[in-house]
Amino acid sequence: MEAGSLPLELWRMILAYLPLPDLGRCSLVCRAWYELILSLDRTRWRQLYLGYTECRHPNWPNQPDVEPESWREAFKQHYLASKMWTKNAAILETSVCFSLFRRRRTRRTLSVGPGHEFHSLGSALAMSSLFDRILLFPGLHEEQGEIILKVPVEIVGHGKLGEVALLASIDQQCSTTRLCNLVFMPAWFSPFMFKTTSGHVQFDNCNFENGHIQVHGPGTCQVKFCTFKNTHVFLHNVPLCVLENCEFVGSENNSVTVEGHPSSENNWAYTHLLGLIRSSPSVLPTEDSDSLMSLDLESRDQAWSPRTCGIVIEGSQSPTSPAAGSPKAGSQEAEVGSDGEGVARTPDSSDGGLSPSGEDEDEDQLTYRLSYQVQGPRPVLGGSFLGPPLPGASIQLPSCLVLNSLHQELQKDREAMALASSVQGCLIRKCLFRDGKGGVFVCSYGRAKMEGNIFRNLTYAVRCIHNSKIIMLRNHIHHCRASGIFLRLEGGGLIAGNNIYDNAEAGVDIRKKSNPLILCNQIHHGLRSGIVVLGNGKGIIRNNQIFSNKEAGIYILYHGNPVVSRNHIFKGSAAGIAVNENGRGLITENVIQENQWGGVDIRRGGVPILRSNLICFGYSDGVVVGDEGKGLLEGNTIYANKGCGVWMMSSSLPHITSNHVSYNGVYGVAVFSQKDGSGESPGGHVAQENFGEDGDATLWETELEKDDDLLCRPIATALVESNTVNHNGASGLYVQSSELLHVITNVIHANGDRGITVAQSSQLTRVANNSISCNHQSGVKVEAQCKVEFRGNGIYDNRGHGIITKGDSTVIENDIIGNRGSGLQLLPTSDTKVIKNRIHSFRAYGIAVQGRAKALLQENTVFQGKTNKTIFQQISNNQECIMQNNKFLVFKKKSDTWCLANPPARPHLENSLRGPSAAHSGQKVTAMATRITAHVEGGYHSKRSIFCTIL
Repeated sequence: MEAGSLPLELWRMILAYLPLPDLGRCSLVCRAWYELILSLDRTRWRQLYLGYTECRHPNWPNQPDVEPESWREAFKQHYLASKMWTKNAAILETSVCFSLFRRRRTRRTLSVGPGHEFHSLGSALAMSSLFDRILLFPGLHEEQGEIILKVPVEIVGHGKLGEVALLASIDQQCSTTRLCNLVFMPAWFSPFMFKTTSGHVQFDNCNFENGHIQVHGPGTCQVKFCTFKNTHVFLHNVPLCVLENCEFVGSENNSVTVEGHPSSENNWAYTHLLGLIRSSPSVLPTEDSDSLMSLDLESRDQAWSPRTCGIVIEGSQSPTSPAAGSPKAGSQEAEVGSDGEGVARTPDSSDGGLSPSGEDEDEDQLTYRLSYQVQGPRPVLGGSFLGPPLPGASIQLPSCLVLNSLHQELQKDREAMALASSVQGCLIRKCLFRDGKGGVFVCSYGRAKMEGNIFRNLTYAVRCIHNSKIIMLRNHIHHCRASGIFLRLEGGGLIAGNNIYDNAEAGVDIRKKSNPLILCNQIHHGLRSGIVVLGNGKGIIRNNQIFSNKEAGIYILYHGNPVVSRNHIFKGSAAGIAVNENGRGLITENVIQENQWGGVDIRRGGVPILRSNLICFGYSDGVVVGDEGKGLLEGNTIYANKGCGVWMMSSSLPHITSNHVSYNGVYGVAVFSQKDGSGESPGGHVAQENFGEDGDATLWETELEKDDDLLCRPIATALVESNTVNHNGASGLYVQSSELLHVITNVIHANGDRGITVAQSSQLTRVANNSISCNHQSGVKVEAQCKVEFRGNGIYDNRGHGIITKGDSTVIENDIIGNRGSGLQLLPTSDTKVIKNRIHSFRAYGIAVQGRAKALLQENTVFQGKTNKTIFQQISNNQECIMQNNKFLVFKKKSDTWCLANPPARPHLENSLRGPSAAHSGQKVTAMATRITAHVEGGYHSKRSIFCTIL
């Protein structure tokens, strides 16, 4: 064809009248004609496809309004699939006219219906030969006995779908058959409309109503463009079965049941089906087209926008940015609080590395300052610092916390990629399951793969039990009346790239040793939890978005033990992650933000390991360790939550180590006693949870296997170790407990109230080797009747006193330097031993003893701060204040030099600080239904966490 002979548009108009065989011949003429035939995709090829009565729209039933990328390719795929049933037909029987000539027997077409050659399907089958075509004309065809297919035939309904109805029970005993364009209904004597045990059956464009279809291995089946109304498809030991572009409606039980391990014996169709699957378009993600799921951009922007602030992590913020609401520079008012606790409002040095300068002092008053380095906040999240939360700032996460695409995850995890690419058992693709009880039920070592399906308005979408395996890729599962996906009794597989939302129970429910890989899903807007792991359930939960669920984003209980990593869990109406009732789990590198209750809530024997998570912008506390909660919190960043950073009960014996707790609204770390009655919900009753089909959760305790917890080690004392606690709204550490507590090697810096407040401590609270600096009131305050030991701490540059105590305290070998109030303030009722400390006050006394305080002051070195201030103050003649071998250093001349040496300035943190490690972790998880009511006095917690309830 020459280019100038006719316009291309005219050629297209001419070729649009050609039938399919002639189009194929024209495409073989030359390259120009081939490209011209291809250009008819949206016209002639579309017309041919839609006019073909044996198929429906290529995107039916899920997206019938969306056109395919190529109508010609869709037509080709369907045409090849429709001929697959004849792939085992080699050369048919031949008849000999002459010894040198052979001819192929032609396929006959047998007509069935009133006025046609045969009056019933049975009579036509009796006269049929290999691969004959039986054409059923419009009407109702009812067979009174079971029909047995002994030779391969094709049974096709003539006319539009719905005009030919077949009431029959068919038993296939031949190698292959095809049924097309029919409405199947069960016969009066059997609910089975079709069954086969060894052959291959192909259904195209059929409707099935109120019956059963049964395929036993090594039999295979291929089903496309079919509708199943209250029909159950039962697949037993099938090596391979394909259900594609089908609709399942109104099932009273499961729509599809896959039972038994795929048969090792394969029939002739297995290889052909496998080739057809691999040649068809896949839903596996590509690097160019991959996205986490189908939320529109506006919804995703709303999902990720912070409450009012953002996180600035990778910027160049100073590690010691000033706290909000700090006094203006130059103000020198002195405010005296209750119990004589002075708060000196002086130029803000809370973020300086050295002791404050004295530019505002009188020249004739000499002020001597010891040179020392304040231990400021440590870097977090890959060496960056967190500054104050800024209104409207965007979230910039380090690479270790950014979600990967499904394509990236599969490229990194070769085992997951191999699993996603495998096909075994049943393949269900682009189908719609709606308005019934169950979707797909896989049991007894069954194997099923589901790609691009929609499950909606069902009791449950997918149920996998008894050592079965499922592969679920890019399905939509929503509005189920129970859980979306349910795994139990060692079920497993891959659940990746799915959109799971608006379900009445958990989006994914994992129980009884099930161990799936849950990867890159969106699980959101559930009426209960996003994911539930219980009853010795396991699993790897990685790189998912879990948000806007009514209960915990991830709920672990009853010996559940998953690995939860690199997920984004946000905007939940309860906790981000809840670990209760002896739940365990490794929870690492997750972003948990903007949840209404605790970011992580641990109670009643919960024993998780929380490591390297970012827990931020919560509307309550960052981490809650409630009654009998245990576990290891290591290397987490707990930032900008409205309540406390960490709220815990000392009786729970948690291990809090190497965390960065900053810019939280109330206390950085709050430690309470279990004896405040907070273990009960209002009314004194502990709430109970119901987990659906398997009865009350309390019944699980009798069913669980008692596995040995290899992670557990005995821990006798609650431990707060090697944390950075800075810029929180109230005290850095608040203690109101009747149990032992160790506070070791922490940096407590620039908090809005005191560094440490010990309000109640009937057992010993040990505070050792901490840096307590630049807090807005005193470094430490100890209330009456509290037992506290201070050893090896550095208490610097606080705006009130260094230590103020009314309790029983032991202060040994500390450096108390540069504080605005007295270095050590001993109030009436106190009983204090002060031994071998170095004490210096910026403006006030080194040691002040008030009233009838009982004290032993022995071998201390006390430096004078101002020339007009004495080093020691004793208000009354107190015989119970004993002073022995103390060294008082006063000014003589400006050339005097003092320094903190031998030993160097405390604390000595270099050898004691630890980063996140695989240390011990055990203990046992939290209650699943305890409610602790909020109780706040003066804007701060009194005894209880803000909204730390698990309903």
